[in-house]
Amino acid sequence: MFGLDAFHLARIQFAFTVSFHIIFPAITIGLASFLAVLEGMWLKTRNETYRDLYHFWSKAFAVNFGMGVVSGLVMAYQFGTNWSGFSQFAGSITGPLLTYEVLTAFFLEAGFLGVMLFGWNRVGPGLHFFATCMVALGTIFSTFWILASNSWMHTPQGYIIQNGIVVPEDWLKIIFNPSFPYRLFHMSVGAFLASAFFVGASGAWHLLRGNDNPAIRKMFSMALWMALIVAPIQAMIGDAHGLNTLEHQPAKIAAIEGHWENKPGEATPLILFGVPDMEQERTKYALEIPYLGSLILTHSLDKQIPALKSFPKEDRPNSTIIFWSFRVMVALGLLMITLGVVSLWLRFKGRLYHSRPFLWFTLLMGPSGLIAILAGWFTTEIGRQPWVVYGVQRTIDAVSAHGDMHMSISLLAFILVYSSVFGVGYLYMMRLIKEGPVTGEGKEVDHGGPGQHHTPARPLSAAKTHSEKSGEH
Repeated sequence: MFGLDAFHLARIQFAFTVSFHIIFPAITIGLASFLAVLEGMWLKTRNETYRDLYHFWSKAFAVNFGMGVVSGLVMAYQFGTNWSGFSQFAGSITGPLLTYEVLTAFFLEAGFLGVMLFGWNRVGPGLHFFATCMVALGTIFSTFWILASNSWMHTPQGYIIQNGIVVPEDWLKIIFNPSFPYRLFHMSVGAFLASAFFVGASGAWHLLRGNDNPAIRKMFSMALWMALIVAPIQAMIGDAHGLNTLEHQPAKIAAIEGHWENKPGEATPLILFGVPDMEQERTKYALEIPYLGSLILTHSLDKQIPALKSFPKEDRPNSTIIFWSFRVMVALGLLMITLGVVSLWLRFKGRLYHSRPFLWFTLLMGPSGLIAILAGWFTTEIGRQPWVVYGVQRTIDAVSAHGDMHMSISLLAFILVYSSVFGVGYLYMMRLIKEGPVTGEGKEVDHGGPGQHHTPARPLSAAKTHSEKSGEH
């Protein structure tokens, strides 16, 4: 297929399925905590706006959660089907870590999800709030174990190799490996930001269409407070993560920067733009800022970072890709910070809900958090190459022995099925969001009960049908 062999097709297939999957957990993590905050504020203040927003976003959460579970199961199976070499070599570590995720996170989410979605007015308010918090906690536990497993692949420790396979020796070192804390916080905060911009864009869309009510304003305002406070924190976490990566994966940093060689006694410049050429071993058309690379990456004006030419060719990540994926992530992060600062100024001026240019800016930034997460994962995973377990097992040794035709058919099937099934899911979720919050929902009706107009027994019944919309006019 396109002149690619089974090895590269397997990598593309895994990248495709992971890219589809990561979007759903990112929204799930953020929305679950958002729902917990909304219900907590409703219990504290009895302000019906919080309750209306809870019921509105719980429907989108339910659809998103279902798609995340399905896509995650399919992704996990690929460890055995396409990457059996990796499973055989490192399964004694990754297997238990993924099992811990199921035992702590998935069971916690599944156990309380039904109460959270269908228990309104069926259980006490305290119990229902507890269920919402447990679902939110479950998403954090899931992030913890997944990032522990993935981070170990980047900075492995706490193991020995016996008879050609990895044997765990110290589970605390395995879980709390050097890159784990930085990557856990970076991903978790990224998920909160992605959800905030998702919610904020929804509010902006309704305000632009003249759908201005207290619920719309409240969710728009909460999302922008989140952007203002959390986006700068994410930048600081990213800086600390970069220093950790420089220490443990210097080749990745060199590839991210498109930095090929050091000149004696000169600080490392920052290359803003350019085209890294892996064959010619240089970054063409480079636009450089002297000293800034050393300042950002080493927090000094004279220290140098390792250059790509100091690593063997077979150990160099593909700078052409991660050079740009990293810059996409950083550029979006700077735009997020800008949006948060502008929102504070407009809030002070009393124009937060009326400035159409700003509303359009917020709407266009809606997918920015998800795009930044994808760009970040591309950077970190492609930057780990050519290793699947950094410095221990090469990716070429991890792939299963499949033929080119087999992998071509499999990849095409994944593209067709994922695009159709999850594409429909995306469209339906957008349809839910376009409905907007229903004011007064949940006050006198039995949520989740049969026959209730505003309380569907299934999340997929939440959006009004064409006939229902026609009957309103």
